Amino acid sequence: MKHSNQKLKLLYLLKILMEKTDEEHTITVPQIIEELRKYDISAERKSIYDDLECLELYGIDICMEKGRANEYYIGSREFELPELKLLVDSVQASKFITHKKSMELISKIEHLTSNANGKKLQRQVFVTNRAKTMNERIYYNVDIIHEAIAANRMITFKYFDLDIHKNKIYRKNGDNYKEAPVSLTWDDENYYLITYKEKYGSYTHYRVDKMENISVTDAECNLPDREFDISEYAKSVFGMFGGEKTEVTIEFVNELAGVVFDQFGTDIVLIPVDESHFKCSVKVSVSRKFLSWVMSFGNRAKILAPDDVIGEMMDMIEDIKANYIV
Repeated sequence: MKHSNQKLKLLYLLKILMEKTDEEHTITVPQIIEELRKYDISAERKSIYDDLECLELYGIDICMEKGRANEYYIGSREFELPELKLLVDSVQASKFITHKKSMELISKIEHLTSNANGKKLQRQVFVTNRAKTMNERIYYNVDIIHEAIAANRMITFKYFDLDIHKNKIYRKNGDNYKEAPVSLTWDDENYYLITYKEKYGSYTHYRVDKMENISVTDAECNLPDREFDISEYAKSVFGMFGGEKTEVTIEFVNELAGVVFDQFGTDIVLIPVDESHFKCSVKVSVSRKFLSWVMSFGNRAKILAPDDVIGEMMDMIEDIKANYIV
């Protein structure tokens, strides 16, 4: 009499191969038959050969090493091990993913490869001491925002900061924001929602992990006809700290050309100043984040214009110096 799980044999065979095998871990037909018994499935050698052929026809990369007993394993997979390591690294490094969700996601990533390779991924997991958001609802927030963007609908939400005791301090005295969502982007290890303000004809952004009580309204968004360029927005808004865009001219030593291209793109024009320096003009939102970026290069970078931005930089330097005057 056949066992009740017999109709599931092909599925369990695929499960066994995916979990138990890779290039370093193979399995023989007798071992496959033994593994199937654990699922209350009986099988004969010939039926296993037929099933392996079916899986291969379906598109599974089943490889065979010939020997006294042929050994089988899954070759290429949807994700190769180096790709999975990149995914794990990204989850670990993401501040907007909570510690709990990080471990859940990494566990799911591990199941995309063999058990043996999954253990290799576990050995590179270091999440505990990384800075992580405390807002577990960020994943639901992202879903709601995607829904609103797809439906071209306005959203409402509350927005908060944290005080020194980690208590939430709501902006606008706790009143709702009403915004037209345009896009979600990941910048400086945080998730941001970019919105369009029709009244001012400009864009702004919000940290998704600081948003609460998000609701999709029935009101349609009135967005500009031109296509929104996320990369251009991100390049001009340092660390997603807003501010009015200003054309700033900066002088750098030649060795920093690569850094400038990384930040502003390769379309930017570099003008030689002398044998050791070049200058360029960029449109940026001038903020302390931007000034700190320039300052990080020490005497290898200098703001040349405009005068008011130079003044902001000098004020910032004086503020820092005042902290160290004894």
